[in-house]
Formats: sequence, structure tokens, C-alpha cells
Amino acid sequence: MNTEALVRTGMTANESKVYLALLELGTSLAGKIAQKSGLHRRSVYDALERLISKGLVSYMTENNRKHYQPVDPKRMLEIIDETQQSVKNILPELSLLFSLNKEKQETVFFKGKQGLKSVFDDQIATKKTIYIFGAAKGAKDIVQYYFPKYDALRKKNNIAIKAIFHEALDYAIPLSEIKYFPSSYRSDVATNIYGDKVAIILWAANPFAVVIKNRLVAESYRNHFEFLWKLGILKHRL
Repeated sequence: MNTEALVRTGMTANESKVYLALLELGTSLAGKIAQKSGLHRRSVYDALERLISKGLVSYMTENNRKHYQPVDPKRMLEIIDETQQSVKNILPELSLLFSLNKEKQETVFFKGKQGLKSVFDDQIATKKTIYIFGAAKGAKDIVQYYFPKYDALRKKNNIAIKAIFHEALDYAIPLSEIKYFPSSYRSDVATNIYGDKVAIILWAANPFAVVIKNRLVAESYRNHFEFLWKLGILKHRL
């Protein structure tokens, strides 16, 4: 018989070989089980101890020697039922840990123009309002020809932009609300907040972005943006 079916019940490969050998031999000494299973005697003893603890093997001692015998295979069904019940008992705690783990921060780095396009494609996929604070005037030159496609996809998915820039733009951004801060605050770094993500982008000849995925971090950045929004000195809507 193939041992793989027994392995799927939770036995190790050695436990499966030892248990099958015992089913064929009946009550036996460890030496005979080793010969039948093809395992080293030490491995047989280890497997027997584990099978005993699982209730699949029993033994009796005669003349200071242990004679091992298999327990009815139906015991495996009881073990599976016990395992399922154990999992059900700890499932609420496991689910809580899983939920907490999902809230853990994920940080991904993107380099180059293609990397930035991946960030903006992700913004479209998220389908949430995009909040932007920081540099933008030279962005369309760095990823030339990309933004018309990006804006078309935003319009198609009705994704709005709220932005705070440091200087007036020489082009229009559809579906946007824009406010401005004095140019003295200008920087080459922009912050984009969308969904549960924050993208910090360096607009340079060799641009890169750091995207942080964390709901609490995104909420904090959004709250900071709204505070700055109230301080904006000029408003422009398209």
C-alpha cells in the first residue's frame, strides 16, 4: 500500500511505514518492524513512540522486551475529528492574528519611470480619491505621454484628485480640486495618498517612489492633508 494516503492524515513518512508494517506483521518486536519497513532501528523506535502518543500503536512487555501491536485503523478517524475540533477551538484567535497581520505595514520601492507608472496604475486600480501634496509641475515631463492615459482612466473610473501644489500649473488636471502654498515651500518630493496606501515620490531625472501600505498610516497622512488643505491660499477646481 502507498504510504502517501497515510501521510495526508498527518503521519510522517516513517510513521506510515512503521504502521503499515505492523498491520501486516501483527504483534512484533522493533527488529522485525525495522526489517519489514526498511528503516533504521532508531528511526523505528522514534516512529513507534509518536504512534503510541497518537493512540495508533500499543505495546506489552514480555521478558523486558516490548512487543508492539497496531490499534484499529478507525482510530485515525477519531484523530482527524479531534484535530478538527482543536482547530475550531483556536480558530477565533487565529483569525484575530490574521486580521492584525493584514494591518501590518508593507513597504515597496519603485525605481525609474516605469516604476512610477506602476504606482499610478495602482492608484487607478484602487479607485479611491487621490490626495496629493507636493511637487508636480515637472512631473508630466518626467513620465512624458503617460499622464493623458492616466487622466483618461481616472475620468473613466470617476477618480477625483485633491491636490496642494507649490506653484501654478501650465496644464489642466481633470476631476481635480487644487490649492496652492507659497513657492518657498517647494520641494521635489510629492506625497500621494490613496486607499490604504501612501506613495512618497521623488520627482527627479532618476525618479523613485516608496509606497507604504498601512490603513492607519494612510489615515494619518490624509488627516494631515486635510489640515493643510484648510490653510491653502488659492483654490482652483476643474
